[in-house]
Amino acid sequence: MKQKIEIKLCVPCEGCRTKALEVAARADGVISLAIAGGDKDRLEVVGVGVDVTGLVVSLRKKICHAEILKVEEVKEKEEEKKKPEAKPCCPRPYYCYAPPEAPPSCKPCCHPPPYCYPPPVVVCEEPSAACSIM
Repeated sequence: MKQKIEIKLCVPCEGCRTKALEVAARADGVISLAIAGGDKDRLEVVGVGVDVTGLVVSLRKKICHAEILKVEEVKEKEEEKKKPEAKPCCPRPYYCYAPPEAPPSCKPCCHPPPYCYPPPVVVCEEPSAACSIM
């Protein structure tokens, strides 16, 4: 289960923030880390099977005061898992066979502009006395 942990730290300088990131990065199961908050006093940890209490204890020992604000499960969005396939808007598109004075906006489309027609069909009827392919 992927979880997001938010920890409030008492870190007055950039060096303390860097050290807190190093301590959190060594924890088992950590996927990503980020410093957040307006005062840059919150550490956001995303991981699988992270020992939250062990992480907070090690931050308290090596840095300063740390407290758990929230632990929540990260749910993957259904939209990212399954994207619908793009379907053509019509079964047989129209193609442009426009004269030179036609507007340039005539492209393959579903609703034909004035100069668009279905693709040409060629019918060739020859006597089939013998198969020329075989």
